[in-house]
Amino acid sequence: MTAHPHRTDGDGPRTGSGAGPGRQVRAVRLGPRSVAALVLISAIGVMAFGWPLLADSASGLAHSKDAPWLFAALLPMLLAVVVATIADTGLDAKAIAMLGVLAAAGAAMRPLGAGTAGIEPMFFLMVLSGRVLGPGFGFVLGSVAMFASALLTGGVGPWMPFQMLTMGWVSMGAGLLPGRDRLRGRRELAVLAAYGAVSAVLYGLIMNLQGWPYIAGMASGVSFVPGDPLDQNLARYIAYCLATSLGWDLPRALVTVVLTCTLGGTVLKALRRATRRAAFDVPVSFTPDPPRGAASS
Repeated sequence: MTAHPHRTDGDGPRTGSGAGPGRQVRAVRLGPRSVAALVLISAIGVMAFGWPLLADSASGLAHSKDAPWLFAALLPMLLAVVVATIADTGLDAKAIAMLGVLAAAGAAMRPLGAGTAGIEPMFFLMVLSGRVLGPGFGFVLGSVAMFASALLTGGVGPWMPFQMLTMGWVSMGAGLLPGRDRLRGRRELAVLAAYGAVSAVLYGLIMNLQGWPYIAGMASGVSFVPGDPLDQNLARYIAYCLATSLGWDLPRALVTVVLTCTLGGTVLKALRRATRRAAFDVPVSFTPDPPRGAASS
């Protein structure tokens, strides 16, 4: 018995290895459950990052020193639920194999910039992978790759689930960019380079919110003051970002742009070729082998 991939496009079954060059195949097709899980984890993530600015000054949360630890404990469980939900509704063996390869590549690229401000080539691969393989696959890839890289570099701590969520957003956002089936060539690279630069800076700004409430011992001009009005804490947060992380965020954005413009075309072609050959959207059917000795026509 032999397995034959085939697809029906309205005119009957057609044998092939995947989508043609004019239509992109999503490695993970998000269903209602997956979308609901992504919306839920994103909403909770916004609260986990933004509670210092979002909490009312009269609430206990604004003055709580346990809030960051509560979110740090909650996010890994929620991320596991989201990844399991997406895997249950869309990840087949071929998608899992590609996820493993890309996550390992991303994790291996992260230590290349260890100790050097802003040199993080991992962002370039996450953006391009999310673009080709779609937002669902992108979110899982960003989260898994960041988890693997944390284990590889010894960067395990309360910040790790926040990094996983933020990188998942970066890769998922690339999959949601318009023109996925139409835009090609230099215009697509320009869009991806611009998105990569913005997302690289936003990654740093968002991750700053995770550690900012811990620095109460620093100068009052940049530290979080529980219960202070939003505008005052926001001004302190902006000053904190300018003083601490902008020197890393801008080089990260520049590296992402340079790699996208120089290597992006080759990587996109390789990812799309692998996606077509994987034939994620082609169902597999089994047909009996012809009897031995049968005359060939």
